[in-house]
Amino acid sequence: MRVIVTGPVGERFEEVLSPKALDFLVALDSEFAARRVALLDTRRARRARYAEGQLPGFLPETAAIRADPDWRVAPPAPGLVDRRVEITGPPDRRMTVNALISGARVWLADFEDALAPTWDNVIDGQLNLVDAIDRRIDFTDERGKRYAVGDDPATIVVRPRGWHLVEKHIVVDGRAVSASLVDFGLYFFHCAQRLLDAGSGPYFYLPKLESHREARLWNDVFRFAQRYLGVPEGTIRATVLIETITAAFEMDEILYELREHSAGLNAGRWDFIFSVIKNFGQRDDFVLPDRSDVTMTVPFLRAYTELLVRTCHRRGAHAIGGMAAFIPSRDPAANEVALARVRADKEREAGDGFDGSWVAHPGLVPGCRAAFDAVLGDRPHQLDRLRDDVSVTEADLLAVDRTPGRVTLAGVRGNVAVALRYLHAWLGGTGAVALFDLMEDAATAEIARCQVWQWLHHGTPLADGGRVTAELVWSILDEEVAALRAGCAGPDLDRIALAADVFARTALGEDLPSFFTTEAYARHLVTPVAPLASVR
Repeated sequence: MRVIVTGPVGERFEEVLSPKALDFLVALDSEFAARRVALLDTRRARRARYAEGQLPGFLPETAAIRADPDWRVAPPAPGLVDRRVEITGPPDRRMTVNALISGARVWLADFEDALAPTWDNVIDGQLNLVDAIDRRIDFTDERGKRYAVGDDPATIVVRPRGWHLVEKHIVVDGRAVSASLVDFGLYFFHCAQRLLDAGSGPYFYLPKLESHREARLWNDVFRFAQRYLGVPEGTIRATVLIETITAAFEMDEILYELREHSAGLNAGRWDFIFSVIKNFGQRDDFVLPDRSDVTMTVPFLRAYTELLVRTCHRRGAHAIGGMAAFIPSRDPAANEVALARVRADKEREAGDGFDGSWVAHPGLVPGCRAAFDAVLGDRPHQLDRLRDDVSVTEADLLAVDRTPGRVTLAGVRGNVAVALRYLHAWLGGTGAVALFDLMEDAATAEIARCQVWQWLHHGTPLADGGRVTAELVWSILDEEVAALRAGCAGPDLDRIALAADVFARTALGEDLPSFFTTEAYARHLVTPVAPLASVR
């Protein structure tokens, strides 16, 4: 097989894209590319059935796995025993240092929703992780203050891009390689032994899984990779984000497929809501109110999180809570209100039995830690809390119509404003974006544009009068484009029209695309093919 790297070669890129590393990517592609494509075909067929009225449920063919009380996942690996606070962010140099010294127990180094997958971002991220593990990374801020990684950094857990994405700058026999395999493969090849030597291991978060068969594919990838590099079986550990409605019905099965490599499950809030709209947006009984009204206490999300904790603890697996995205500001009054909400959210999660939770900013680490300290004390987790009191039915997980709230003009405008501004930043190479006092990633843009599509598709009545129409949304988009242009200059201005076009294509058409990232990546983030930078 022939591998071609078409992306430009930056400083030190040859360290990541070494001949042996590329050989490893070719081996992964050769072994697993066809299975990945088949699973994506299964996704499309499943979504088509939902469009025709079918609803998901617990699988009858895997009932024995759910009913078997005896199987367990592997015990927690070094560095993943106590996970009471996890911080997330892209693996750029500044975030890498800030996350590792934040006081969080775990850093989710995110190549997925928090990273705009430009070629430079992807390869620089891999270099930053190598440098972080080797303790040779630092940065100096605008005031001239230097930050460096100390002796007790957070445990690194890498989130590769999802199965649906490809890396178009690495081509094998004319086909772009799976972005999942690129992100996983490069990190594992360069860092697995480094991590083991440091007393940790190669750990991963797996995004956007829709079924246990997709988890089985990952488990087979892990086995293959460990054999290929001579790493002991079970060294890899992976936490799966339960962020699709279909995966919510297969939590036991996902843990079972990954059991020798499993590190638990995470409640991926925004993507879960996005998945509900994407799969059932054509049904009028699945119309959700304003995004701000869809809190984690509404019935279908409450059922999903409680089932997640019960399922994890029954199998000896960690249950990790969702994101707190607030960014501390210079306004004391606003901070007090927002931090109180964050604290209440984390106290609810700790009280429900979660073993830890996510924050997006170092300033939120102390509050999250305090909420879990109050419940855990000196214990590293609460796996012994089995939540036998929880009983969740299929109807509970699908009870979207019991969500209280309203659709308002402000909600429509908020979704357009956030999606447009996020897309503008993403097209410029930034995937974690501070917007309206929150740190937003691609999941926010996904749910925002899907809600607009859903409301427009149904002509949803507005609580303040009128309905959601194409004319209304286009007028709001024009106004938000004008407002964004007023605050931009130079190259930033050129991207505004592109951002508006991406939004219109993915939110205002007759059909709802599965992801904005797939087409937008191919159209706007792929570097034009260079003279063959590397051929093997």
